[in-house]
Amino acid sequence: MVRALWRAPSLAALLLSGMLLLSTCAALRGTTGSPLYVQSVTANPEQFAGQEITIDGAYVWRPGDPSTSVLATGVSTLDNGLDAQPLGEPIWLEGFPAEITAELHRPGDSVYGFVRVRGQFESAGNYGPGGAYRYQVTVASAEAIEQVRRVEERIENRPAPDGQVSFFDLIANPEQYNGQTVTVRGYYFWNSVIYVLAEGISVEEDGSSPQPVGATIWMEGFPPDQSAALNVGPNNSYVWGPVEVTGSFQTGGGFGRDGAYQSIFFVESARPLAGE
Repeated sequence: MVRALWRAPSLAALLLSGMLLLSTCAALRGTTGSPLYVQSVTANPEQFAGQEITIDGAYVWRPGDPSTSVLATGVSTLDNGLDAQPLGEPIWLEGFPAEITAELHRPGDSVYGFVRVRGQFESAGNYGPGGAYRYQVTVASAEAIEQVRRVEERIENRPAPDGQVSFFDLIANPEQYNGQTVTVRGYYFWNSVIYVLAEGISVEEDGSSPQPVGATIWMEGFPPDQSAALNVGPNNSYVWGPVEVTGSFQTGGGFGRDGAYQSIFFVESARPLAGE
């Protein structure tokens, strides 16, 4: 799968384009003072050590062991928005406020976006998990420079057509349908990592970075030939849309990725519902 850079192809242009973007955003927001850029700080760390400074950069948070919470010059992602990786030499962020992440890109496995951070900069080394980072900012305040807005599509909670089961009934009473073949409507979502039938889908305003919202059922066997009638991402990086599926339903937990799903649906046939 192709990786996407939040910058121009060459490193020189990459850094320049990032600075231009951040400068423009700052001007539009009417910010006073002169925030620094990550590359300016890491190039002259002794100049800023022990000082409280304001820095503009790309925030990247990834869960895991160890987790990542850094400020970088930019971000590289797969073309479905997953697997965000910081560019350049990142600065470890201690105490980044969680509420700011709601305004950034949230593809499902990470959070990333351009932010302005104020805090005390340190350059003694050995910061973050395993002491892997040379620099750290202990965050006093943060704000999103770009505020990502998302829109949602959801199925309606109403009686199912004759011969079908309501998605909400299936979620509320899974034992009643365990081991049965049922027909149900919902939103199919696939991004090579997650395969689910969901209550709805959330996307950014430009249609990018889709992710399932509400209740979800892990799904196996969705016919690929039906995907073309749905929303397909660049390089087939994701597929989503409203569908009607028939198949065997099972419940009891331990299904899907990391065994995190309570129920699973084995698809026998599917029909896109776009436009209905």
